[in-house]
Amino acid sequence: MRDYYTITELTREFDISTRTIRFYEDEGLISPIRRGRTRLFRHSDRQLLKNILRGKRLGFSIADIREIMNMYRSPPGEAGQLRAIVRRVGEKRRELEQKRRDIDELLLELDSAEEACLTRMAELGIATTAREG
Repeated sequence: MRDYYTITELTREFDISTRTIRFYEDEGLISPIRRGRTRLFRHSDRQLLKNILRGKRLGFSIADIREIMNMYRSPPGEAGQLRAIVRRVGEKRRELEQKRRDIDELLLELDSAEEACLTRMAELGIATTAREG
């Protein structure tokens, strides 16, 4: 295991911009060592960055991620952190399931509107083009 990673190495590994890493640093989520203008990231910083990016992919806000990370650093510790993650994952799952139901309902409404238009066009003798999509 290496002692330090450069910002360039992390941007390449995680396919993100230096601006993204600096943003997480400005938000206090990671704290690299500074040697002059150079940022050196420890293995723990790399792991934090990996977890931050995972949280973002799961749809968590920066505030959510900060809260979860802070739980690990102080009471209730890892147990509280894990409970919070499970709770937030459940909330996110319910939110996404509702969005899926909303999308399915909207698709049915679009199908109905399209069918009504096509039926009326046929009644009026208006030529239709092939359906798109």
